[in-house]
Amino acid sequence: MGSQQLMLIVIGVVIAGISVAIGVWMFIDQSTATNRDEISNDLMQYAAQAQKYYRRPAVLGGGNNTFGGLTLDRITSKPVNANGAYTLSPDPVPPSAASVSISGVGRETGTDGSTPVKLTLTVWADSILIVTDN
Repeated sequence: MGSQQLMLIVIGVVIAGISVAIGVWMFIDQSTATNRDEISNDLMQYAAQAQKYYRRPAVLGGGNNTFGGLTLDRITSKPVNANGAYTLSPDPVPPSAASVSISGVGRETGTDGSTPVKLTLTVWADSILIVTDN
């Protein structure tokens, strides 16, 4: 009877260990997905600011139907926040540019397990494309 009780204890410990490992894995996966979503939301706000600059007349501080002269400082006063760090490419934008790219690098590790979450958003006058790099 003692060996059966010992076997039940061992099985219980193994099941508890597997449950804890799965819980940790699920938490890490969820935190990565949450960081990716937060960066995506920030990038969408920055894209709206870039399009607003594009449409605004030059006399009001805009681009007058061009992205020329746009800088990251005109889009946001805080290029680094709790979600990640953001960059504009090119910065400043030349007058001939038909689009701009805004990248966000997150605080959580991406799907490859070694590099941070990274998203790149390309903004045109009438559309937006977001790509997950990791």
